[in-house]
Amino acid sequence: MGTAGEQMLRDKFQTNGIRVGQKLTPLLSSYVEAMEFFFIATADRDGNCDCSFRGGSPSVKVLDDETLIFPDYPGNGAFQSLGNIVENPNIGMLFIDFSHQQRLRINGKAEVLDNEELRRWFVGSIQVVKVTVEQVYRNCSARIPKLVSLSKGE
Repeated sequence: MGTAGEQMLRDKFQTNGIRVGQKLTPLLSSYVEAMEFFFIATADRDGNCDCSFRGGSPSVKVLDDETLIFPDYPGNGAFQSLGNIVENPNIGMLFIDFSHQQRLRINGKAEVLDNEELRRWFVGSIQVVKVTVEQVYRNCSARIPKLVSLSKGE
């Protein structure tokens, strides 16, 4: 699974790659919903990239094993990431738990929705992004610094 470039580098460095799933397990769903923040990567129709921080509590709601939503709150008004999604639905999501030195990646297709029923999950949101999961996998925990969350009082 993956691109030709990924496979070429796996062959070069004699690695097996990673186990990539296509659905969220109950354990991974719980992990995602427990996160206070995550990062998204998007690109416009020409491939110009953007990376963005997303946070809140809750930051994500898993609807089923292949669908999740996250809120869009009022911010700087630039709509860089969401504008990219309108042009190009591909999205990468990175969840990092610095306290337990774990991370999870989700790749999929995103859609911006103005859906009042879905917005109710996220008080103050102006719209939601629905992601259909195509790939989900844990990353190696090497080089994740151990950090303590002050917001949790740890």
